[in-house]
Amino acid sequence: MSGIQYVTKETLEVMKEELHKLRTVDRPAASRAIAEAREKGDLKENAEYDAAKEAQGLLEAKIAQLEGALANVRIIDETSIDTSKVSILTKVTMTNLKTKKQVTYQLVSENEADLKLGKISVSSPIGKGVLGKQVGETAEVNAPAGVIKFKIEDITI
Repeated sequence: MSGIQYVTKETLEVMKEELHKLRTVDRPAASRAIAEAREKGDLKENAEYDAAKEAQGLLEAKIAQLEGALANVRIIDETSIDTSKVSILTKVTMTNLKTKKQVTYQLVSENEADLKLGKISVSSPIGKGVLGKQVGETAEVNAPAGVIKFKIEDITI
């Protein structure tokens, strides 16, 4: 996962807390599990040992991935966001021109995306389609079902 990720201070804190937990709680627990399994005898036929080593490998991969993500994080200050056009952390209200249904989404980084909360990634098809648009403009979104046209109604923070 390379490239810069833009996140809020809150998301950065959540990422740091998760990394701290992985390093201080989960890593020692994985080491203990390996030590306990090693004590149970022959390592060639010890499924518990193999499972513990595999779990440790997955944990280390997750730690490395999170460290890499944190190295490429840039914090966005919500007070400096320009609402004249759609950008990351703006809330955009738009109307689907085919169905006339109106929706509001907040554009966020991939780490923060949660459709249930109305947060979509700037790298999603809709996110890419509306990025940089202004109120009154029409955005064409290339979705799996075909091209969807949205009219930008409002942009807020």
